[in-house]
Amino acid sequence: MIQLKDQLGNVLNFEHVPKKIVSLVPSISELLWDLNLQEELVGITKFCIHPVQLREEKVIVGGTKNVKLNRLFDLKPDLVIANLEENTKEEIEAISEVIPTYISDINTITETLSFISDIGQICDRKEEAKTISNKIVETMDAIDPIQPNRTAVYLIWNDPMMSIGNDTFINHMLERVGYKNCMNNKTRYPMLTEEDINLLQPNELLLSSEPFPFKENHLREFQEKFPTTKIRIVDGEAFSWYGSRFYKVKNYLTSFK
Repeated sequence: MIQLKDQLGNVLNFEHVPKKIVSLVPSISELLWDLNLQEELVGITKFCIHPVQLREEKVIVGGTKNVKLNRLFDLKPDLVIANLEENTKEEIEAISEVIPTYISDINTITETLSFISDIGQICDRKEEAKTISNKIVETMDAIDPIQPNRTAVYLIWNDPMMSIGNDTFINHMLERVGYKNCMNNKTRYPMLTEEDINLLQPNELLLSSEPFPFKENHLREFQEKFPTTKIRIVDGEAFSWYGSRFYKVKNYLTSFK
């Protein structure tokens, strides 16, 4: 018998190690693959793009916020892994009534490591989980500076413009690579205007590659609007994909200047 609590405090009981897993979170799907759970992972979302063969080999059960419940239930998984923020409350509740569902809630590296440890315990991949966690710790230790020494507005969406508040994983990562978030007096994902950005006067305006796919044309548009601010497109996965993605973008994060 395996018993533990997920990151919301829900108690989960497993009579045996799960043999069929559905992941409703892209970064977690990649983590499961890297935990050597390729065979056990049977269902994913359409946004699970790493590794590249994932969507060809696994059943797609919909998106992160529009799960095809019948398709998921047809797979008969004995574990579903979801996220408080990325998946809807209604769908999580419907799934958890039928299938043991681990709900993650990750806003820091510490919570990331705790989550990886939990999945390693549930899925009998303790050594693999420890190896990945050690690589993440090594990556974070290699990042310099630790203290924020420049200001930034980080945009995740365009029209309306949306940024990130102080209680998000992206904010945690921004601070870790040396930024002070100009929106750190807000929570979650606040909207803002061009006037707001002018008033905030950030050193840099960071355009994330996801969820909104900012491109070079957006960079030029923003540079015209804010000629004295440094504008750059950043790898959204590096700042928001908790899991094994971290050590794969180590060079990117450690050279972020």
